[in-house]
Formats: sequence, C-alpha cells, structure tokens
Amino acid sequence: MITSLVQMAETVRSAGKKRRIAVAWAQDPNTVGALYRAVSEGFVEALMIGRREQILTTCRETGADPGRFTIIETDNEKAAAELAVQMTRSGEADIVMKGLVGTDKFLRAVMDREKGLLPPKAVMSYVCAVEIPAYRKLLFITDTAVIPFPDLDQKVAMAEYAIAMARRFGIEKPSVALIGASEKVSSHFPNTLDYSVMCKMAERGQISPCVMDGPVDLFLACDPLSVMIKGVDTPLAGNADILLFPSLEACNPFYKGLMLFGGGELAGMICGTTKPVVLMSRSESELSKYYCVALACLMA
Repeated sequence: MITSLVQMAETVRSAGKKRRIAVAWAQDPNTVGALYRAVSEGFVEALMIGRREQILTTCRETGADPGRFTIIETDNEKAAAELAVQMTRSGEADIVMKGLVGTDKFLRAVMDREKGLLPPKAVMSYVCAVEIPAYRKLLFITDTAVIPFPDLDQKVAMAEYAIAMARRFGIEKPSVALIGASEKVSSHFPNTLDYSVMCKMAERGQISPCVMDGPVDLFLACDPLSVMIKGVDTPLAGNADILLFPSLEACNPFYKGLMLFGGGELAGMICGTTKPVVLMSRSESELSKYYCVALACLMA
C-alpha cells in the first residue's frame, strides 16, 4: 500500500515506465523545475509547448538542462493549450498538463467536443491526494476544482473516481465520508438526501466496493475519539480515506486551508477524461507540481 506522496513517486519511478507529458505554456519556473526532476528520474518525457526563448531562459534561471526537454514553439497560450490536448488525444503524449495558460483556455481545449479529451456525457471532476502531518494516512478529497454544485449523478461519479484513485494506492475497499455540517439527514440540506441515496447505492453494489456513510461531519469522518464521544454508529469509525464534499465552495477552501495552515502537500488531477489531465494553480509549488505529475503517471 502507498502511504505517502514520496512513496507514490518512488512507486512510479520503480515501475520503469516512461510517460510522455504535453505541457501547455510551459515557461514558468515551478513547472520547469517539476518536469526536469521527473525527466531526470526517468519516468517522464516532457514536451514543453510555449515560447522557446522564454522556456530556455527559465531553464537557465532554474538550472535545468533544456536538452532534456522537447521544446515546441507556439506564440500564444490558446494555441499551446490546443496543441497539448491535440498531441495527447492523438497518442503523441500520454498526459496533458497546464503550465502558465489560463485555466479557462486550458479547460476549453480539454472539453472541446470534437478535439478534446472529454467523452460525451462524461462527468469531469477533480480528485487530490493530500498528505498532512495531523492525519495518519493520505486523504483523497473531491471535488476541489471543477464542479460548483454537483447533483446526485455527479456526486456518484466523484465517488467512483476517488475510489478508483484510492485503489491505485493499494486501498482495496476505501472508506468514503460524505461530508456535511452534521450527521443528520434533513430536507433543509438537499445534499443530505443525495447522500442517503448514495449510501443505499453503495450497499446494493451500485457503487464500486467501499465503506460509505453520510452525512457526517469531519470529526466523525476522521477522528475516532469524536465517534466515541458522540456515540454515533458509523462504519467509518473516524478512519475515512475519502472525503466527498457537497460543493466546490466547501471543498476548495478546506483543501487550501490544509495547505496553508496544516502543512499539507497534495497530488491531484482531473478525472473523467480519456487521458490524465494535470490542472494546477499557476502559484502551486514545484514539489506539488512534481507530485501531480507522478500521480498522473500512476493513473495513466
């Protein structure tokens, strides 16, 4: 079982497979640094799409050898995003990654009906594995970046993607916590009604094998002592592997709080596409981008 992000990267390195990754608008230092590390460790071939001279300048500034990259010239970020997606769709690359390109332009290329990577009627969602000192294992969190207010079908897809990712880490039957403000089902909180349906679906085998419960708050999901104190009978027992949130507004601030105040590191990617999609904030650290690249290779 993979229990840390370092171990995840080691697993990818030891697998001996080299994945090709097309990076859209690749000339920022953290992206160059992360890809250079992955290339140097032998599990990635990087296709750096953007302004050649800026990429070369960034390589010099960061100490990266530009000879280890394939640099492909484009004159604007929209063209870079479209080319990166096109190369991934055609099989010239295995993974597509966002560099300095704006998220809207990047996702527009990914979601293009004719030239993109999203199958018809597919749900696109984001799952990340977070490592924090205060928790005894990795936490898989969804959806931090894509779906503002997921409906029932989207929540089921989010759960399936997170379960599939957890299984790649060696967790055969992950515990899935459907997060709410409390453990009570109430018509005042429509998400809790969806959660009740999902738990019944999981019980009947309509969702991949997992232990699912909700609504639960974070204490019941992740703190065994709180479960004892509250006296709530939950199969999660304060030992959740996956946290599924009811909205982007709830999930995004939560994970950012873990990063800012909890000393967290993450690896995340978009799920639901035909090929892995690495989408990160332009301000994310070099280490986080490296972990995201390693995760995409693990899931490819």
